[in-house]
Amino acid sequence: MALMRRQSLVKFDAPLCETIVDTPKPQGNEVLVRIERCGLCHSDLHIQDGYADLGGGKKLDTTRGMTLPFTLGHEIAGVVEEVGPDASKDLIGTKKAVFPWIGCGKCRDCLAGDENLCAKNRFLGVSIDGGFATHVLVPDAKYLLDYDPLPVNVAATLMCSGITAYGALKRLVDRPRQRNILLIGLGGVGMMGLSFAQAMFTQKISVADLSPAARDTALQNGASFAYDPSEPDVVKRIIKETEGGFDAVVDFAGNDKSMNFAVATVARGGKIVVSGLMGGNFSLPMVQWIYKRMTIEGFMVGTLEEAKELMALARAGKIKPTPMKEEPMGEVQKWIDELRAGKVVGRIMLKN
Repeated sequence: MALMRRQSLVKFDAPLCETIVDTPKPQGNEVLVRIERCGLCHSDLHIQDGYADLGGGKKLDTTRGMTLPFTLGHEIAGVVEEVGPDASKDLIGTKKAVFPWIGCGKCRDCLAGDENLCAKNRFLGVSIDGGFATHVLVPDAKYLLDYDPLPVNVAATLMCSGITAYGALKRLVDRPRQRNILLIGLGGVGMMGLSFAQAMFTQKISVADLSPAARDTALQNGASFAYDPSEPDVVKRIIKETEGGFDAVVDFAGNDKSMNFAVATVARGGKIVVSGLMGGNFSLPMVQWIYKRMTIEGFMVGTLEEAKELMALARAGKIKPTPMKEEPMGEVQKWIDELRAGKVVGRIMLKN
């Protein structure tokens, strides 16, 4: 029996450790994928911590129902090594990206195609074992996407930072006013958002980030303006320069500071989509909702259909690649520490 190596969470709020187990055997429609790349995502850090920050010293326990050791990692691309008896043998040896936001397949949300909203989900690397390993067991072959001629790293990141950025931006496409757009937070997801926004919108794209390196990278990669939210009177300057603020804002950071900045710079009648998970708390005077006539929508990850749309856009060469860096899978904990310290620009791709 072949063995499978995993970088496992063996205790919450503690470093990952290597564990070795028998490689699982696919049943039914299941597919065993040998992992070539898995991206490191900020949400992996929240799962390792075992809680999400609710602000004011309150925490949301995220450990319930999780059995340790557990394998994190959900931005996965690899080669099909084995299939269950009900899956097509033709898949063996093919290179695939893995859609990780898998639902139970039976509830109202799943039947409507919204598996990403499923309460009994089987999200890879979140609810069931994921990609910081040599192999991953995928519940059904339908969650595998062809990615040729894209590089394997791009294919993997499209499945989380990609689909998050694409889905968040898609929620702004149908707005009646398309004057300008602001992207807040230029981590792995925000940088992808900048790349996609150029394929999805015609208006000028502004960005905001506390890091000068991130702002410079964004300007080199197609942003028209880059703002430092900590600069004194920056909001006044933005309102003046944009003649009233931004019609569309995506907050890829998702903390109280980024949301206060978003609300301060959104134009009357504008919309903010929040898709960052940094945590904290955010409150707003009721009269401001009404006075600004703004919309705020929370968004996490997209559907399988949206993943297919995004993959088609990328395979057609419509998307500029974002900064990425390959590192050995065995060093994942080192890169988790770097990401926590805010020392990573772009995406870390772990390879076997």
